[in-house]
This record gives sequence, C-alpha cells and structure tokens, in this order.
Amino acid sequence: MARSLGIRGRVIGLAIVPVAIIGVLLMFQLITGKIDDLDQSLRTRALAIARQLAPAAEYGVASGNIEVLQTLLEKAAIEPDVRGVAVFSENGQWLAQFGLGMWANPLEKRMPTDHIYQIEYKDRLVYYAPITRTEVAVDDFNPDGQAAAKGAQTRLLGWVGLDVSRSATIRSQRESILRSLAILLVGLGVSLYLAWRIGRQITRPILSLTHTVSRIGEGHLDERVDTSGQVELGVLQRGVNHMAAHLQAMQDQMQEKIDRATARLIYQASHDALTGLINRREFEQRLERTLLTALQQGREHALCYMDLDQFKVINDSCGHAAGDELLRQLALLLKGNLRERDTLARLGGDEFALLLENCSIPDALEVADTFRAEVQRFRFKWGDRIFSVGMSVGMVAINADSGTAANLMSAADAACYVAKDRGRNQIHLYESRDSDLVRHRGEMQWVTRIQRALEEHRLRLSWQEIRRADGVVESVRHVELLLRMIDEDGSEILPMAFIPAAERYSIMPAIDSWVIEETLRLCQRYLASKRERNCLFAVNLSGASLKDPAFRRMLLSSLDENPAFGPHLCFEITETAAIGNLAVVNEFIEAMRAFGCSFALDDFGSGLSSFTYLKNLNVDYLKIDGAFVRDIANNAIDRSMVEAIHRIGHQMNLRTVAEYVESDQILALLRQMGVDYVQGNGIHQPEPLENLCGQT
Repeated sequence: MARSLGIRGRVIGLAIVPVAIIGVLLMFQLITGKIDDLDQSLRTRALAIARQLAPAAEYGVASGNIEVLQTLLEKAAIEPDVRGVAVFSENGQWLAQFGLGMWANPLEKRMPTDHIYQIEYKDRLVYYAPITRTEVAVDDFNPDGQAAAKGAQTRLLGWVGLDVSRSATIRSQRESILRSLAILLVGLGVSLYLAWRIGRQITRPILSLTHTVSRIGEGHLDERVDTSGQVELGVLQRGVNHMAAHLQAMQDQMQEKIDRATARLIYQASHDALTGLINRREFEQRLERTLLTALQQGREHALCYMDLDQFKVINDSCGHAAGDELLRQLALLLKGNLRERDTLARLGGDEFALLLENCSIPDALEVADTFRAEVQRFRFKWGDRIFSVGMSVGMVAINADSGTAANLMSAADAACYVAKDRGRNQIHLYESRDSDLVRHRGEMQWVTRIQRALEEHRLRLSWQEIRRADGVVESVRHVELLLRMIDEDGSEILPMAFIPAAERYSIMPAIDSWVIEETLRLCQRYLASKRERNCLFAVNLSGASLKDPAFRRMLLSSLDENPAFGPHLCFEITETAAIGNLAVVNEFIEAMRAFGCSFALDDFGSGLSSFTYLKNLNVDYLKIDGAFVRDIANNAIDRSMVEAIHRIGHQMNLRTVAEYVESDQILALLRQMGVDYVQGNGIHQPEPLENLCGQT
C-alpha cells in the first residue's frame, strides 16, 4: 500500500502516524485511569457511608426503636447513588428499609462480623456492615483499691445493608471515554492539518520537480523548475534546470545534425556520389513524369543514352582513381552545356543519360552532337599521360506512342549499343525496324534463354575423340567435351548459336562454372569405374572466365579437394582470350600445372599476332584453326598456313592438333605434313557422355 502512496501522502503519514500512536496510547492510559478513579471513588464513598451507618444504628437496634432507625435510613438514602438502605437483626430478620434494594439474608451468606462485606453486581454494589456492641466489665473490688477492667466483649446486634447504584459511575465513565475520544480526534485532526500544511510546503517543490522531470523525460526539454527552494532542494532544482538546458542544447545540436544528415541522405538517395549528377533512380522518376506529359498533353521529348568510349583503357592502365577523376571532369563539362530544363544523370560506370524536355528529334540530335563533340575535344591528363575519349549516344523519341519508361531506357540502351558496334563516337537514333537493333534484341533474347537453361538444368555435355593422325592407339584416350543446350521443345542447340551472346553479356563464367562442375563429376565417375584406358578430358575456357577471380578460386579449390583429377584435365584457351589476358593466362597455367593439368591453345592462326604471342604461352597442344584445315585439299594458301603452324609448333616442342577434319583426303594431307592429332566429324561423331562411361 505504501508503494501506491505519493510523496505527499508519505510525508503526511510520516508526520501523523507517530502522533496518532502516541495519542491513542496516552488516551488509553487516561481513560483507564479515569474509569478506575470513578469506580474507586464510588466504592470509597459507599464504604464510608456503611461505616457511619453501623454505629449510628446501634442504639435503634439495641433499643428496638424502629422509628429512629427509619429516620436514620431516610437521611442516609439522601446520599447520591444510594438506591436503598436496610437494617437487619442479629438473626438476619429485616427491621427497617428505605428505598430500593434486593437483600440477601446475612446468616445464609455467612457474612463476617468483624468487617464490612461487599457483594458486587453489574449495575450496583451491596455492602453489609455489622452492627456490634462492645461491653466492658469492671472489677470494683481490686485489692489495690482501684477499679480495673476485667475484659471487653463484642456482641453482634445486626447488620446495616447499603445498596449503591453504579449507573451514574458507568455513565460518567462513558462520558469520560467519549470526551477523551473527541479530544483525541480533534488532536488528530489538528495534527493532520498541520502535517498536511507542512507536507504541502515540503512536497510542493518536490512534486513540481517530479512533474518537470517527467515532462523532460517525455521530450519537453524547454520545461524548467521554479527555483524557490532553499538549501539542498534549491541545489536540486538548479541542477535539474541545468541538466534540462544542457539536454536541450544537445538536442538542438543533435537535431541540427539529424537535419543535415537527413538532407544529405535525401541528396545521396537522388544523386551520384562521384559526379554530383542525379542517379538512375531519380532519373527514372523524372523520365516517368516526362513520359506522362507526352501521353496526356502530346508533348515531344527525347532521351539519350550515352556511353564513354575507351574508358576501360584509362581505368585499367591508370587505375580507378584516374577513372573516377575522368568521370568527375566529364560531368562538369557536360553540365556546362545543359539547357535549363534538361536533365543529366549518371546511370552507373561510364554510362550517362540525358533527358531533353520539349525538344524535337532534330533539335535533340544537335544537342547530342554538341555533347559528343565536347567529349571528343576533351583531353584528360593524368600524371605525364594525356588521353582522349569519345562518346557513343543512343537516342529515342518520347511521344504519345511511347511505351513505358523501362521500354524507353531499353530502346535507348540498344541504340547506344548499335552506335558502339558501328564504330563508336557517334549518335544512333532508335527505329523499331533497324536491322542492327533487331540483331541486338535477338542477342538479348538469347541472354534470357541461356539464363533460363541454367536455372532449369538444360545444358548438356557430349564428347568427341581426338585421335592420332597416324592411327596409332594410345594408352590415354583424348576427348574434348562439347557443350550443348536443350531447347524448351527438346531440340539440341549448338554453342555457336548462343555463345556470342553469352560472351557479350558476361554469362560465360556461369556457363564455364557449370561445365567444370560437370567435368569433375565425370572425371570422378570415370576413375571410379577403373577403365583399362585412362582419359584426358579437354575443356574450353572463355576469356571472361579466365579474368574472373571467383572462377579461378572455384577451380583451384575444387582441385585442392580432388588433386587426383589434375592429370586427367586439359584446358583449351582460345588464341584471342590468351592474347587479351596474357599475364592472367600464364599465372593461371602455372597454378594448374601444379596439379598436373595440361593446356591447349585453341583456334590458333585466327589472330593477327599469333606467332608473336605463341612463344610467351606455356601450353602443351597447338590446335590449328579449322578455318584453315577444312579447305587444305582445295586451297594452297590454307595448306601452307597449316603446314607453317605445324612446323612452328614442333620447333617449340608442341603437339599439333588439326580441327574440322571432315574427309579422308584432308586426313591424308595432314599425315603427310606430320600433324600429331586430328579432330572432326570425319574422325569421330560427338556422342553423349553415357557412351563414354560405358566404353573401355
């Protein structure tokens, strides 16, 4: 209960409870004493009357004078609280009575004769005082001539009965109790009032302080306490005010920081951190609003998708810091050519977008060409090197016939891709019937089909054997694993149909990862079957996968777990991929050779610098490009090229492999040249993997 009381109630309780306890105890003591005093006074008075009546009634009893006794009794009955008086003879017989009274026979009660006997009732007291006579005998014949008392003898004459009422005493006791209780209640009331006044004076500033602290806790930091208290309370009030002022100052500072941070977050949410231009999200929102005006009000606008040319060269040769600085400078350059209602955004990487509101296509082409020319004239200086860059621009009209904002962005991106494909640093206007755009859309469709095939596990491997040209059967079977895609209708799609799109849109690492996983599983099954002939599995790797650190880590980790697979793996790398990533390829070859893997340089002869880079690549096999092999029976130049590549390969201790061997005539010519291995449909038709695992 005490926990539910407030501080004021506790202070009042602290003041009133001790007073109440002491008051009750004192009052109990006083009332008890008063009751005892009243009762004792009645008894003393009754005893005095009884003592006086007994001697006074001696004469009347002794003489038998009833009138004298009656007169005596009437006078005695005048005393307060006396209900009745009676006189009894020595044998207990009633002699005289006045007033009320219920008397007992003294003889039957065997009352004492030497003192007053008391009988106590609830509402009265009855006393019986013995009436005695003392007789003294005197000896008149004393030899000494003097009279002498022979002895004294006391004789009982009767009793005086006195009936005293206790009603007045009880009434006086009750009045005393009520009076005392009234005094106690008045005292408690006065004490309560004084305690309330004192508690109010003490608790008012404390309650005010509590209210203020509660308000401050709720966030009202401008609340203050009235510093009217003295000594400790005043120190506490001033401390709370100081704390509130400090908290308010801190809140103001924090709110200012929050406002600045919020403004910064809002800005960052809609702007590119590097260039200060708006970002893709904000640009797409503005594009939505602009498209809405075209659809509802028939206005004409233009959207430009701009991609920098040669940006990767600067980024790779000078580092990302140089690339970032180039983007910042170009952003400032492009912003200087904006019209008032134009919107320029950085979409990501080296891609920008320009929204030209209320602008016809001819005017938009002029604006876009101004941007392109400014970028072409710009020279970027980094250290002691100077670079020039270009910009390819894809443009699409925004009018009442336009689709969604996403379609517009896709169309502008496709037009930009065509501008790059046609030689870069130019502007291409999107048209739905454009053949280049049709091809681009076809590649984009292939991207979707490839991704779906990966998700639905519709890629398959087949195998084709690579045999010695002289027909000798080796102890190790050399096979190349060939990739196929199973279309949704169940038909088989050759890699030449979808690999270009996969290479262009960076899907090759995912495809190569799948091929490696399947090859390792195949290798495990083949080794577990304990065939008489070992097998060397040749797997093609793309340039994108070779450059991907995650792919290289995955392959190294797989061989770390299964080092026994290494001698059974041969990785084929195309000439163009090797030349474009020479350092990475050599590092990868060295790492794989530690596991016993071998390497083949695929499609050799298709590049312009093949012989220059060949001596820098540590490979085991040189696979001659099938474009030369397929026509050696009819084309002397192709035959000379194949023969030259073969001789150079042997000079470098490389084993040569001729691809696309489709006839016996081509096989005979390759044998004459001394080519080591041959591969093609004329040698062995590709078969499912099940046939390989089922053969010995």
